Amino acid sequence: ELCRAFDRIFKEHLDGGRPGGDRIYGVFDNQLPAALKKLPFDRHLSLQNVRKMVSESDGYQPHLIAPEQGYRRLIEGALNYFRGPAEASVDAVHFILKELVRKSIGETKELKRFPTLQAELAAAAYEALERFRQDGRKTSLRLVDMESSYLTVDFFRKLPQEVEKGGNPAASTVDRYTEWHFRRIASNVSSYIGMVSETLRNSIPKAAVYCQV
Repeated sequence: ELCRAFDRIFKEHLDGGRPGGDRIYGVFDNQLPAALKKLPFDRHLSLQNVRKMVSESDGYQPHLIAPEQGYRRLIEGALNYFRGPAEASVDAVHFILKELVRKSIGETKELKRFPTLQAELAAAAYEALERFRQDGRKTSLRLVDMESSYLTVDFFRKLPQEVEKGGNPAASTVDRYTEWHFRRIASNVSSYIGMVSETLRNSIPKAAVYCQV
């Protein structure tokens, strides 16, 4: 009966009947989007870095139209940046839930006379929340890894297939790509990363809520 009273108050915090649960939405509506915007994609997709990665990964027979390995390396490198915001979102939800547990125990009148039970209940709740956090992290990172392991092929099929006229087939990779080509590659990768970012902005909160709340 005492635990049911605590559970009822805790759920009221989560459902909006009591204050505090709305902070979880703040993680998804404010913290996560802000973190995604701060990721250093400009540096990753700088002309110098794009030239370096395409040149190093395109092999002995570089494909002038779509340097597949170069694209893949650039995208995989960019997608790794999403791991930080994913973990941070899960951690932020975890700390909010711990605080709500603490508040709920304090607000449960039936528990006032049982300090030992309060401590045991808090310890059990924190232990469960830690398990949920680990599940949330694994699931969120798996979403990022899924994006990295299988690129959306259709996106690249729709890329403009343009070849620079007058190129020398015998030239090196660096020579065969003009600055315009590298800028176009950076732009294409940036568009793809933007698409993935929007996907993760929606799926990471779902993973956190499913695993933790």
